[in-house]
Amino acid sequence: YRCSLGKLVSTPQFVWNCGQVPGEGLAQSSNSKHIGGGRRAPLAAQALPSHYHAAFARRSHFAMTATPTAPKIDFVSDVSCPWCIIGLKALEQAADRLKDEVAVDLHFQPFELNPQMAPEGQDIGEHLHEKYGASPEQSQKNREAIAARGAELGFTFGMDKRSRIYNTFDAHRLLHWAQEHGLQRALKHALFTAYFTDGQDPSSHEVLVRVAGEVGLNPDAARELLASDRYATEVREREQFYQQQGIHSVPAIIINDRHLISGGQPVEVFVQALRQIAAQG
Repeated sequence: YRCSLGKLVSTPQFVWNCGQVPGEGLAQSSNSKHIGGGRRAPLAAQALPSHYHAAFARRSHFAMTATPTAPKIDFVSDVSCPWCIIGLKALEQAADRLKDEVAVDLHFQPFELNPQMAPEGQDIGEHLHEKYGASPEQSQKNREAIAARGAELGFTFGMDKRSRIYNTFDAHRLLHWAQEHGLQRALKHALFTAYFTDGQDPSSHEVLVRVAGEVGLNPDAARELLASDRYATEVREREQFYQQQGIHSVPAIIINDRHLISGGQPVEVFVQALRQIAAQG
């Protein structure tokens, strides 16, 4: 499962080799490897096409060099996407299982599910109906599935506390800054908890400043950053880059600029993928 800009994408997918980078919802080409409906396709250790890899390689201003035993992972996500925290928790648990074999180099990249969202946000039920055509019954069933998956991974979704969805651009600017201080991952987790567990507004500067302080960032510096347009250009640039490469739903987990795992996959999928990619060197 994953969240998309314009439609509900409900089939878990693992993309190992893709003949092209599609432009809508990460629909798979005919030679993709899919995992869905409880069945797992065997992994075929093949790379994304050369033009896709070359595009990532040109990102010299934020690309990192990976080693065979430390794959670089770009985790493209939004803090308002429930499947993103599910995917992140599963990925982290997989990395922990493989800690003696693989040391992941994890970087968070921005994605906005609702870039045009009004400052006051929108009622979740209304939003899901308008965006995905989801009925109240479908929305409730999805919430139950999300809560169950979260519980399996040790994350609590406070469904009774979260009633609105918000714009997350300023949260992404703060995350960009946190990376410079080595606290991006901590802030990412704290923002997920603030929104999904505690039902707080991730667009509120008060909330963002408080959460930044809780993970060790300077609250005054965070407040000053949020009051400015600092990192707005950088965040927009990264968002546009990934959309231009065909990323229109999240989470999208890109490994070594070559391999893509899409959706909130089970821990075992990440274990298998990381182990095989590391073995390739």
